[in-house]
Amino acid sequence: MTVTVTPHAAPPGTPGYTVRAATPADVAGARRVMLDTLYREFDYGYVPRWHQDVVDIPGTYLDDPRHLLLVAVRNGEVVGTTGIRSAGPAHPPHPRWLADRYPSGSTAQLVRVYVDPAHRRHGLARTMVRHACDFVAGTPGYARIYLHTNVKVEGSGAFWRSLATEVFDARATGEHGPGVETVHFEIPMPRRTP
Repeated sequence: MTVTVTPHAAPPGTPGYTVRAATPADVAGARRVMLDTLYREFDYGYVPRWHQDVVDIPGTYLDDPRHLLLVAVRNGEVVGTTGIRSAGPAHPPHPRWLADRYPSGSTAQLVRVYVDPAHRRHGLARTMVRHACDFVAGTPGYARIYLHTNVKVEGSGAFWRSLATEVFDARATGEHGPGVETVHFEIPMPRRTP
């Protein structure tokens, strides 16, 4: 799957973005986008118990046929990421009922939906999410698509509410600690392709 996304309001001839499955050559660029987001946007940086996939991108995303890492690339540079892992939310820190509702194996967790700030507002995140959900629909064994996000990041709450159904607002629980405003969502499963 490869798709080209044309920048909004771009003059003719402006290079577009390519959204596609990541390859080993994309690992360093994808990791840069992920770490930049963790440090610059989330303000808490790399947390080993939450972000092991960022360190082991090949083992997490490229070596497992039920997992996927999509990248948005422009002029050879990775500027966005979106991942799918066959894991539900962990208890703790998430509530037991949530982990039971979204069990690992049958849950496709949408993760690392990050776009470099200089490349936002071109539909990249929406395009990557749509293609990730299509991947889930075409992969045997998945029953639900789940995600959680830090709605402290500008625009994230409105973006996810446009694509998904809110399942649990955990902001009052402080499940990830101070400064993290976690909200859990489910995305409707697209029709399975034959």
